[in-house]
Amino acid sequence: MTDRTSPAPKDPATPDWSTTLPGLRGRVWQMLARGVAARHAPARHIALATTSPDGAPQVRTVVLRAADEAAATLDIHTDLRSGKVTALRARPQAEVLVWDPRTHLRARLTGEVTILTGPEAAALWARVPQAARPVYGADPPPGTPIAEALAYTTADGTTAFAVLRLTLTRIEVLHLGDRHRRAAFLCEGGWQGQWLSP
Repeated sequence: MTDRTSPAPKDPATPDWSTTLPGLRGRVWQMLARGVAARHAPARHIALATTSPDGAPQVRTVVLRAADEAAATLDIHTDLRSGKVTALRARPQAEVLVWDPRTHLRARLTGEVTILTGPEAAALWARVPQAARPVYGADPPPGTPIAEALAYTTADGTTAFAVLRLTLTRIEVLHLGDRHRRAAFLCEGGWQGQWLSP
């Protein structure tokens, strides 16, 4: 006979972190930290969505370079002459999408982007490996039409290097377990969180 006063047994396929708001938010930041540290982690390559100056949606894959939970910021390195910088100068709002297929966790992170260049980005540029620096120095600039696939040159990208710093205002999380769980966390609410219908 079952004791009706005891809690129902938890589905073993449901991880503990997915059952509470603090657990879900903590898991997102763990996933982001792993993306920064590990080359093959799901959060290493993330989708960055912006809006073009004329209002068209734009999305591209970028590399997550830093995730600071205390400051609620994410850093992405880019070429200052790229289309995403043009878009963000006109409309500095952006959203990042991360999907971890192993844990069935999706996170959408929304916020305002600050573009760091020159002296503001110098300390971060100093940490970019020498082998990666030509990525930021393509000539002609990224997105320029060229006659052939390899009709461009690369050089040290010191003057073209920029950091996109996304300061988060909202985090939305969806865990696709046996029972789906979805929640939103707002900066203005102290990141307390609210359950949402999945």
